[in-house]
Amino acid sequence: MKKRLAFVCAVLATFLLVAACGNANDAGSANGGKKIKVGLAMKTQDSPYFVTLVEAVEKYAKEEGWEVTVLDANGDVTKEAANIETFIAQGKDLIFLDAIEPDAVVPSIDKAAEAGIGVINLDSGVSEEANDITTVYSDNRQNGRLVGLKYAEKMGDKEIKAIILSGAKGNVAGYERRTGLFAGILEGKLGVSEKEAWKFAKEFEKELSSKGKASNKEAKFSVVGQGWGAWTEEEGLKAAEDLITANSDLTTVLGENDQMLFGAMTALKNAGKKDVDMVAAADGAKKAFDLIKEGKYFATGLNSPYLVAEKGVEIGKEVLEKGKDPESYPEVSLTEPAAITKENVDKYYEKGF
Repeated sequence: MKKRLAFVCAVLATFLLVAACGNANDAGSANGGKKIKVGLAMKTQDSPYFVTLVEAVEKYAKEEGWEVTVLDANGDVTKEAANIETFIAQGKDLIFLDAIEPDAVVPSIDKAAEAGIGVINLDSGVSEEANDITTVYSDNRQNGRLVGLKYAEKMGDKEIKAIILSGAKGNVAGYERRTGLFAGILEGKLGVSEKEAWKFAKEFEKELSSKGKASNKEAKFSVVGQGWGAWTEEEGLKAAEDLITANSDLTTVLGENDQMLFGAMTALKNAGKKDVDMVAAADGAKKAFDLIKEGKYFATGLNSPYLVAEKGVEIGKEVLEKGKDPESYPEVSLTEPAAITKENVDKYYEKGF
């Protein structure tokens, strides 16, 4: 991250103004007692996750006494830039951003920084060149690994013959999620260390990307096909259909999120296939939680919009109200990872979306 001195000084100046003019007992007071005002620039609200993320940011920010304005780009990078410009013109104290593309948004983030407005990215990462505070999202690698470990424990010495549904080619989160699944399964099946498992997982992924399939004979684990489901149920259904038809003896459908696996479940039903395990590296849709309770879905990873929003607001409060140095945060701030199975689903249910 490139942090400009002007940005840091402007944020610290805001903090000093809060300390000098604000009421210490009035959470969120700033600029002579006025509420802290934050903008939330969303890339879209076309899925339950994004809708819940907005609701969660509003919830936690308002608990601090902050005023929240939400603008939705509807997947348009030009609109996203205009939304951030609007927040700058309005003199927001902080901007939360769920970016469409990691590189296209950098000039807008830097422009906010030049105006002394910190940007905290939620859910989606941005280029390391961006002059932001940090990016908050779930631990994709460890969510996948923990789910993979649980599935390896379930399968024991039995063969795993799987297909995998991936979101989008080149997507970093998707790559981390599926390699996490591979690492956990290989770690559990082979009884190797986590470090060794990540090495094997990268080799497995390399084979998958070059050949369209991969296997580890010693682990009795193979992925016989990869489909691209664009993160949605509808596209997950389409991606799964041909793979299911071509592989009649599948034990497992692996996926990078819940929505694509919901589509795969329909494809399996249409094909008359039963007893195929559904294993998601991450998400946390309540629909998946309900299916886990019913024994129709093995596991998913903890990708909670509530945890992302809560951590984002917490960091914002530290910077705006407690004077913490914006440069002190890591490039990425991760939320708690967990594999959600029938044994612990009740514990995490209210964190779902």
